[in-house]
Amino acid sequence: MSHVLFALGLTLLAGMATGIGSAIAFFASRTNYRFLSVATGFSAGVMLYVSFVEIFAKGTEALVKAYGEPWGHWANAGSFFAGILLIGVIDKLVPSAENPHEQHTAEEMAPLHNRFAPSPDFAAIAADPAHAAPGAHDHRVARSRLLRMGLFTALAIGIHNFPEGLVTFLAAMENPGVGVAIAVAVALHNIPEGISVSVPIFYATGNRAKAFLYSLLSGMAEPVGAAIAWLAMLVLMRGSPGIVPPQIMGLLFGGVAGVMVYISLDELLPTSRAYGKGHDSLLGLLAGMAVMAVSLLLMK
Repeated sequence: MSHVLFALGLTLLAGMATGIGSAIAFFASRTNYRFLSVATGFSAGVMLYVSFVEIFAKGTEALVKAYGEPWGHWANAGSFFAGILLIGVIDKLVPSAENPHEQHTAEEMAPLHNRFAPSPDFAAIAADPAHAAPGAHDHRVARSRLLRMGLFTALAIGIHNFPEGLVTFLAAMENPGVGVAIAVAVALHNIPEGISVSVPIFYATGNRAKAFLYSLLSGMAEPVGAAIAWLAMLVLMRGSPGIVPPQIMGLLFGGVAGVMVYISLDELLPTSRAYGKGHDSLLGLLAGMAVMAVSLLLMK
């Protein structure tokens, strides 16, 4: 039971990182966008490397053992693309109100951590959007609409985080070291999402505590995803904490690899590019791959 609690704890910590993003928005005198770029690139590197080198390979091993050659390979490839299809459908059905990874300007963020800072001139931004600072948003809309946008963004991020919790949990159950690496990658990914939820809710309500709370709650879908994965495994194992059948575990790992690749290419890398300059994104990506490679080698 201890390994289950460990895996659930990892997903909880990764989900709570949205609160770290919100805290950065409210308490940091200046948001370090270059750090966010490198961090999200690093997260993508970890996820891509571990998906193809470790998790996809484990899926192949389990499914070949269960179904033999060549059907084990076909089953693994099918589960990989099924994972991509699953997260793609979620992405299509639950789009964000706006890109949750858009960079917010320093002027726009200033009132969050300094109550005496002047509010940005959103009217001027809207009047001349061609010359607006990158990432500047028009917050002149009615407060009810702005609040709805912030809450919808929080809900959308929460639903997108659900499969990430499942991924972290399954990886930690199979290999605690890999689970820790994925949890760190997911946590880094959640930091800018926390900022994205906080900003519109703050401007709609003027309430820092409420903005922080909704930001934190958006990440709690990850431990919920982990708990559902555990319940599903109990059903598959008929209530016994025994070994999961290799064909089931293989299909799960193929699907997990697909989900992680989609998240990396569709969310993390575009986010990293949006926040960074020059080769920040690539440096973060390569650093994440290198750290993951060394970690896997040390665990051999």
